[in-house]
Amino acid sequence: MDAVDREIVGHLMRDGRATFAEIGSGVGLSAPAVKRRVDRMRASGHITGFTALIDPAALGWTTEAYVEIYYDGNVSATELKRSLEPIPQVVGAWTVAGNPDAIVHVMATNMAEIEQVVERMREHARVERTRSAIVMSRLFERPRSR
Repeated sequence: MDAVDREIVGHLMRDGRATFAEIGSGVGLSAPAVKRRVDRMRASGHITGFTALIDPAALGWTTEAYVEIYYDGNVSATELKRSLEPIPQVVGAWTVAGNPDAIVHVMATNMAEIEQVVERMREHARVERTRSAIVMSRLFERPRSR
């Protein structure tokens, strides 16, 4: 990706519905030139998709937590993904350096649902313990890639 591609991606991250003409006027290219670049970035996998960002409260998700998971012994990223991905309230999961093996972002309708999700995570035979941090308020969130 060159500097112009990065500018195009920046425009798309700010407004994924921007037209190629709108983006082109911002980066100094014609709409067809922007389309060719976007098509190339999609084909190469640099752009992996387009999505709508939804206010979690609109889905009834008014409670969220970050849960640290500690496993007994080593656990592979594949195993982590396989155990966490089926839980719909898990909206993100990452392996991390440091004490926990993974950090999981959970969004739910209430605290009872958060508790149910954490208990479901603990059902994995090798989970030694978890530690949760409940989000009190959302201050801001920057657009990001997948």
